[in-house]
Amino acid sequence: MILFKGKYLDLIREDNWEYVKRTNCSGIVVIVAVTREEKVLFVEQFRRPVKSHVIEFPAGLVNDKLSHDPETMEDAARRELLEETGYEAEHLSLIVEGPVSSGLSSEIITFYQAIGVVKKGPGGGDATESIIVHEVPLTGAALWLHTMEKHGYLVDPKVYTGLYFLKIYFADRKVKEEKQNPDQGPSSCQIRPPNDWKE
Repeated sequence: MILFKGKYLDLIREDNWEYVKRTNCSGIVVIVAVTREEKVLFVEQFRRPVKSHVIEFPAGLVNDKLSHDPETMEDAARRELLEETGYEAEHLSLIVEGPVSSGLSSEIITFYQAIGVVKKGPGGGDATESIIVHEVPLTGAALWLHTMEKHGYLVDPKVYTGLYFLKIYFADRKVKEEKQNPDQGPSSCQIRPPNDWKE
């Protein structure tokens, strides 16, 4: 049963449960992007529901614009990355998908990883957005996020999910490189649990 229809959302009741459903897209993508210099791309924008500036990964809706031909999840991820950050991905890898707030919303988000992205445009979002792009060295990302929180910014927890997968990716790559070059000695790279990242 639809309790209320908004411009972009429906408020629905099923049995004793009330939740919201987006009506203006077919999915949501999040892009975990790293430049060739191993800098992570974060975006900052004001989010009205929490009345605060929020640090996030580039993200957006799939098939939300009538002017676009039907697009795949990967097509939308490429478009959103370029629109919001000005960076272009040569290759995207699907890393995980799942509900973002399963007690409130029917949304399922899909994470893509983009390694070695290249600057191609100004970024900043479309005409309805005001986005600031932050390029942060991967090795200092956790400390930078902690500092931003101290200055009053909110950090989207999905950011830590993306950083977890990035740490796994670069640790695996390091191991493969050492196997190819055994004379360089063992790796000192260690993956620490997320609770230790704010040291």
